[in-house]
Amino acid sequence: MGLIHRDTMFKVPDPENQRKLLDAYRVLAKDQAKDGKPYILHVQAGRLLGDPRSNGYTVMAQTTFASLEDMKYYDTACPAHTVLRKMAVELVTERPLVVAAKEEETEKMAAEMD
Repeated sequence: MGLIHRDTMFKVPDPENQRKLLDAYRVLAKDQAKDGKPYILHVQAGRLLGDPRSNGYTVMAQTTFASLEDMKYYDTACPAHTVLRKMAVELVTERPLVVAAKEEETEKMAAEMD
């Protein structure tokens, strides 16, 4: 099974709250662990461009997991993610948009474009 790439988009209108959410992702990247070891392969978060096509989404986070099992752990049992979610719920105007894809599927699409 290939890597799992996950994008999460948030609607956080207030720039100060956007900064708080980005800071929370920095803490998540540092504190995340499963069985005492880091398990998230990549964490990146940032403000989105002020493009009308963003439909009000202002912050996007990207996480990469070695497996679907690791992503499920992230959603259900990761203490660092639980802290982030509890804080984020106070900052967002609606539930975040979350999408994920297996790396093989994204590579296949890219190869077809050549």
